[in-house]
Amino acid sequence: MSGFPWSAFALNLAWAAGAALAVMLVTFALAVRAGVHRIVDIAWGIGFTAVAAVTFAASAGYGDPARRVLVTVLTAVWGLRLAAHIARRARGHGEDPRYEAMLAKAPGDRNLYALRMVYLLQGALVWLVSLPVQAAQYVPGPPSFLAWVGGAVWAVGLCFEAIGDAQLARFKADPANRGRIMDRGLWSWTRHPNYFGDFCVWWGLFLLACDAPEAAVVSVVSPLVMSLLLVRGSGKRLLERHMSDRPGYAEYVARTSGFFPRPPRR
Repeated sequence: MSGFPWSAFALNLAWAAGAALAVMLVTFALAVRAGVHRIVDIAWGIGFTAVAAVTFAASAGYGDPARRVLVTVLTAVWGLRLAAHIARRARGHGEDPRYEAMLAKAPGDRNLYALRMVYLLQGALVWLVSLPVQAAQYVPGPPSFLAWVGGAVWAVGLCFEAIGDAQLARFKADPANRGRIMDRGLWSWTRHPNYFGDFCVWWGLFLLACDAPEAAVVSVVSPLVMSLLLVRGSGKRLLERHMSDRPGYAEYVARTSGFFPRPPRR
């Protein structure tokens, strides 16, 4: 394996960890002041954007300029859109029930427990999941056809996330839909268009790193971890457990794909 600047990339891993940690510590300070820890969800997308920006600066003179710009822009567009969406959704609401339930069981100081179990954990996940974003910026040579396929997969993912989020927001804004199941638009093709979109975004960013075997090997853990989180972790499984007792949900599950989009069953 030649051509991949391992020593520079290793140093970048430290810079990226520092960027993710800084975002989470600043967010923690703001959350303690506001008395609401749900704002950490906003920091998730911002953390990836910070890592991409720091890596872009650190990789100057190493990776291909076009690929560096491409992966940085794609990550920032995804991360900042997600942060803005979560911020709008949280406006006017108190603490997230997930964090309230977790902090109610905190042994000792609630804020320090949140720092350990939420902020530092999410910072570590940002660093781990962003490995393709970091590695791709050190790949020599212009983007290949595979890299542009990755960009297309990313675009499909962003569209599913953004359109799905907008459709759900409009649905919830109508008082007539209170207590009803969202089963229209993309939500009739998959019960989780936003999670499927996330899945595509991170496999797409991974493909941008695959022009160098070294970068692919070191970063494949990212889309695998993200896929596991979305399907088996805090994503799909947790949400469906919360939704399972709603009227009409069993029928919705019977006719609608659980993850990968397909036409609804009749």
